Amino acid sequence: MGDLDPSLYFDHSATTPPRPEVLAAFQKAATEAWGNPSSLHSWGQRAAIAVEIARQQVATLIGAAPERVVFTSGGTESDNLAIVGIARQFESPQHLIISSVEHAAIAKPALYLESQGWQVTRLPVNEQGQVSSFVLADAIQPDTVLVSVIHGQSEVGSVQPIADMAEVCREAGVLFHSDCVQTAGRLPLDVDKLGVDLLSMSSHKLYGPQGVGALYVRDGVDIAPVALGGKQEATLRAGTQAVPSIAGFGVAAELAQQELREEAQRLRGLQAQLAEAIAAIDGLVATGPTDLDDRLPHHLSYCTDRHTGTWLVTQLNLAGFAVSAGSACSSGELQPNPTLLASGFSEQQALGAIRIAMGKATTEGAIVRLAETLQVLMATAPMSVS
Repeated sequence: MGDLDPSLYFDHSATTPPRPEVLAAFQKAATEAWGNPSSLHSWGQRAAIAVEIARQQVATLIGAAPERVVFTSGGTESDNLAIVGIARQFESPQHLIISSVEHAAIAKPALYLESQGWQVTRLPVNEQGQVSSFVLADAIQPDTVLVSVIHGQSEVGSVQPIADMAEVCREAGVLFHSDCVQTAGRLPLDVDKLGVDLLSMSSHKLYGPQGVGALYVRDGVDIAPVALGGKQEATLRAGTQAVPSIAGFGVAAELAQQELREEAQRLRGLQAQLAEAIAAIDGLVATGPTDLDDRLPHHLSYCTDRHTGTWLVTQLNLAGFAVSAGSACSSGELQPNPTLLASGFSEQQALGAIRIAMGKATTEGAIVRLAETLQVLMATAPMSVS
């Protein structure tokens, strides 16, 4: 494929490149701490120490006590452990509330519970993809046991009022979980200020290794393991820990904590600059919050009824850029973006969704080039959507 220009990678909501410091930590753990953390001998204890150092680093990023952090294989497993782990506490089906714009890692477990007799309420969103805490309050029932609302929506960038919704749940005696995969390392997080009972994170969204994540579980919250086996991770996640990946995750979390405010400010500036440039392009409609302060700092999203999102992504890729399409291809057929449909956009517009997500390598020059390329593509004859 030749050399790829990292400044033209605008898909940081999908994954981020592991930082050199992260790779160094991974390599060090793989060569020096390769023992089984559950073993009592020196090799095992060296690995156990590496895991606990990383647990402290990850916990610090979200203002949590280290013992409340459970390492998993990533955001999807963390979300599943939160939803299914709570559900397994009950002998009979109860009531679950999620938003209508959740990641599949929440939406699919909710569908599974629904098939098992649970009642699931999916909260509506406004045209900017945001949930109202007042709507949540009205949706709570006597048998509601858990609410899960995503903090930063990955497709349209909306940041939800998590603290307000958590307070509603706390007053009602209902547990509250938030998928913070897109916000951890990008926005300041403190589990006590947010008021969450459970919080999901993923390493590879904050320049750590793929295949590792974490679930925060507030003290006093009981959940059942989803994977049965050994007693690792306080019996909540069986299986020998992936020590090198966990060590890399810890370093990524520590660096994110150190650089968060400065990097968020830099990304906010680039975000405003790119939003202004794209606003002048005919045919592209902004999706998600119009007030940039209400959206993820690295994120912009658009839709169009002139082209499909996959066509735009393909053409941008040929020009050297990486962005994400908002529509998924299933069984050879394009499917409209469900988040945009939930936000009131037409099916044609939802098929033409794209997401632009900036990162550490993004430059002002790359933004100018992206806007210029998009302008040329949008002036191209419309594609028919079959």
